[in-house]
Amino acid sequence: MKFLLKSSLLAIAVSSALSTAYAGVKIEQSTIDKAKAIHERVIVLDTHHDFSVANFSEEKNYTMRLKSQVNLPKMDEGGLDVSWLIVYTGQGALNAQGYATAHKQAMAKFDAIHRLTTEIAPDKIELALTSDDVRRIVESGKKVAMIGVENGYPIGTDISNVKKFYDLGARYMSLAHNGHSQLSDSNTGDKDKKWLHNGLSDLGREAVKEMNKWGIMIDISHPSKAANLEMMALSKAPVIASHSASRAMYDHSRNLDDEELLALKENGGVVQAVAFRSYIDGEKSKAFADAKMTIYKKIAKEKGYKVLSRDERKKLTPTQAEAYWAKFMEVAALAEPEVKRIGDTIEQVSVSDLVDHIDYMVKLIGIEHVGISSDFDGGGGVKGWNDASETFNVTLELVKRGYTETDIEKMWSGNLLRVLDEVQNIAQSIQQKS
Repeated sequence: MKFLLKSSLLAIAVSSALSTAYAGVKIEQSTIDKAKAIHERVIVLDTHHDFSVANFSEEKNYTMRLKSQVNLPKMDEGGLDVSWLIVYTGQGALNAQGYATAHKQAMAKFDAIHRLTTEIAPDKIELALTSDDVRRIVESGKKVAMIGVENGYPIGTDISNVKKFYDLGARYMSLAHNGHSQLSDSNTGDKDKKWLHNGLSDLGREAVKEMNKWGIMIDISHPSKAANLEMMALSKAPVIASHSASRAMYDHSRNLDDEELLALKENGGVVQAVAFRSYIDGEKSKAFADAKMTIYKKIAKEKGYKVLSRDERKKLTPTQAEAYWAKFMEVAALAEPEVKRIGDTIEQVSVSDLVDHIDYMVKLIGIEHVGISSDFDGGGGVKGWNDASETFNVTLELVKRGYTETDIEKMWSGNLLRVLDEVQNIAQSIQQKS
């Protein structure tokens, strides 16, 4: 069932995707055919998709081909089977009011995902809680939703919220995002070397134990290096980095250095190489981003709208931020033709650059510990894989580099699902002993 559904839709999308990623590059038809066959057979899973609650209503939702990088039509076109939808909350004040606000925001995102899978489109997408669920749902011909929590901040100081999030379907969680949380230092401290906990807090250590107990994968993508090494040392189960690249390949605090990657290998975990321009090649990314922003600001000015700086955006309330990004997306849509024109003249971070990071990490820690993610609708996307409809291009690049179908299956889903199984088996063992 899955093969037939993917095959018919993928064939329509491939030529368009190829023209975006490989303009002017000759690729043997046999290579394309081989990549298509592999892409159709394996379960294609992406571990990190942000979303707006506004896109999960009866009137506007993922059954429609929205401007969002991820929705069901684009997943169909790109042969993407599994979307990890992210319950994200930005870092706020470490006090009761901040925790309460964040918890409310997190619950709204959980509710939105459940609404999509049980009310809006239960015939098209279903929530998976285990690897067996994933395989069953894919075999049925439906898309798969899974839930990750980005930033443990909304658990506040009540450790029982870890179990609450598990019961709501969360199957991974990070303990910090951009800014130190009550649980863990963030990678952002790397800039000024100011740390709150010098790794994890006591509450963060409790959270690691609770995640191990209930079967939530620990995500090390945003915390500090010290926190990551501590989590891997403490955890009784393998961990994941849901969306990170190699720091040896590009020196950004969001990337994992070789010591972290080797510790992750020892831990038995998996790093999901992320298609985020500024983490893959910051110089290339900045050149294109600066040119693009000039266009955005020009169009915004014409529309009487101001593009805010990062510092200005940080001061927005959640409601203001939602409104800001809605307007920004309108500007981006108007700018798209002009941005595409400059994109043909400025070298961009591409699928090839992403796979360079994959190559490096595979060589360092082995194929069993590397996967793939996009961070779509959260800043991710590269030339050739700029939304879910272009997902095939990643498989094509892997085939071009000589990766086998077994390798590609491991990277697209096998490694991540193996870790999920191990985490859940260890949780069962811990629960039986307690």
